[in-house]
Amino acid sequence: MTKLKTKSGSKKRFKKTANGHIKKKHAFKNHILTKKSKRRKRNLSRFTLLHKSDKQNIKKQI
Repeated sequence: MTKLKTKSGSKKRFKKTANGHIKKKHAFKNHILTKKSKRRKRNLSRFTLLHKSDKQNIKKQI
Protein backbone atom coordinates (compact mmCIF):
# COMPACT_ATOMS: atom_id res chain seq x y z
CA MET A 1 0.00 0.00 0.00
CA THR A 2 1.28 3.46 -0.85
CA LYS A 3 2.05 6.13 1.69
CA LEU A 4 -0.63 8.71 2.47
CA LYS A 5 0.18 12.29 1.61
CA THR A 6 -0.08 14.97 4.28
CA LYS A 7 -2.96 17.39 3.71
CA SER A 8 -1.41 20.81 3.09
CA GLY A 9 -4.22 22.74 4.81
CA SER A 10 -4.01 20.60 7.93
CA LYS A 11 -0.23 20.86 8.00
CA LYS A 12 -0.53 24.66 8.22
CA ARG A 13 -3.33 24.75 10.81
CA PHE A 14 -2.48 22.04 13.36
CA LYS A 15 0.59 21.12 15.41
CA LYS A 16 1.28 18.06 17.52
CA THR A 17 2.36 18.47 21.15
CA ALA A 18 4.83 16.25 22.98
CA ASN A 19 1.98 14.44 24.77
CA GLY A 20 0.26 13.56 21.50
CA HIS A 21 -2.44 16.23 21.68
CA ILE A 22 -3.13 18.52 18.74
CA LYS A 23 -2.98 22.32 19.01
CA LYS A 24 -5.04 24.73 16.92
CA LYS A 25 -5.73 28.45 16.76
CA HIS A 26 -9.10 29.97 17.60
CA ALA A 27 -11.36 31.24 14.86
CA PHE A 28 -12.94 34.74 14.61
CA LYS A 29 -9.71 36.76 14.97
CA ASN A 30 -9.26 37.97 11.37
CA HIS A 31 -11.53 40.95 10.85
CA ILE A 32 -14.34 42.99 12.44
CA LEU A 33 -12.22 43.35 15.56
CA THR A 34 -13.50 46.77 16.65
CA LYS A 35 -16.66 45.41 18.24
CA LYS A 36 -14.82 42.65 20.12
CA SER A 37 -13.48 43.39 23.59
CA LYS A 38 -9.76 43.36 24.39
CA ARG A 39 -10.25 40.40 26.67
CA ARG A 40 -12.05 38.41 23.96
CA LYS A 41 -9.38 39.18 21.35
CA ARG A 42 -6.61 38.25 23.77
CA ASN A 43 -8.24 34.90 24.53
CA LEU A 44 -8.81 34.20 20.84
CA SER A 45 -5.13 34.72 20.06
CA ARG A 46 -4.04 31.82 22.28
CA PHE A 47 -3.76 28.23 21.11
CA THR A 48 -6.26 25.61 22.26
CA LEU A 49 -6.38 21.82 22.14
CA LEU A 50 -8.46 20.04 19.56
CA HIS A 51 -11.62 18.27 20.77
CA LYS A 52 -11.21 14.50 21.15
CA SER A 53 -13.99 13.73 18.64
CA ASP A 54 -12.01 15.51 15.88
CA LYS A 55 -8.62 14.18 16.94
CA GLN A 56 -8.64 10.88 15.02
CA ASN A 57 -9.63 12.53 11.75
CA ILE A 58 -6.94 15.23 11.98
CA LYS A 59 -4.26 12.70 12.99
CA LYS A 60 -4.81 10.89 9.68
CA GLN A 61 -4.35 14.14 7.80
CA ILE A 62 -1.08 15.25 9.43
